[in-house]
Amino acid sequence: MKNNKTILIASFGAILLLLGACQEAPKKEEPTEPGQEKIAPPEGIISLEESKSLYDNYTKNRIDIIRTFEAERNADEKFIPARFTSFTYADIKQYMQYVEQEAEEAGVKVASLRLYFANYPDKPDFPDGKKIVHPRQNSIFIVPTTMIDGKEKGFYIGSDGKAKPIRAVVGTKETGEESEPNTSQASFAPSLFQGGDTSLNLNHGGSGPPPYTDF
Repeated sequence: MKNNKTILIASFGAILLLLGACQEAPKKEEPTEPGQEKIAPPEGIISLEESKSLYDNYTKNRIDIIRTFEAERNADEKFIPARFTSFTYADIKQYMQYVEQEAEEAGVKVASLRLYFANYPDKPDFPDGKKIVHPRQNSIFIVPTTMIDGKEKGFYIGSDGKAKPIRAVVGTKETGEESEPNTSQASFAPSLFQGGDTSLNLNHGGSGPPPYTDF
């Protein structure tokens, strides 16, 4: 009887030690909290030296040409070429979320963002009524792309909720695709919004000439 009691106590103690070891053992878990994993820099990141070189190349090879051209258009006005276009960080985040939302609802994936070079007209207002802060200045606008018929194309959302290529509406001989009948670049924006279509192109950023630059 005494031996049985000793064995029972020893067994109970072993069980307690085993449970304690299991509770104290460190758990190896993969990090799940946002921001825990270090994000690798994109391949397109360039050095400050290369950035300065690109900026200076534009100054050397483009600025004087722009000044001369604009002086011929209006000799009475001193024209200072823009050196950048800026969007707030919050606006870019909202834009990315909006584009992803619209693309997902249309059943497509965003392939890339194209930054098109642009030039503001010599007018006080845009076609949508917004004021042109810097007439004649260079700018950019952003166009999201997706795969349509095996090709990567800039797209908008049609009134039927489907992603459609921009070229089908405003294509020119330069792009290799003709526009649909009775459409033109001048009527593109109004016709889209009046017809229930949705443009995903972003513009109206802020721009700045020297000395308001980083270089």
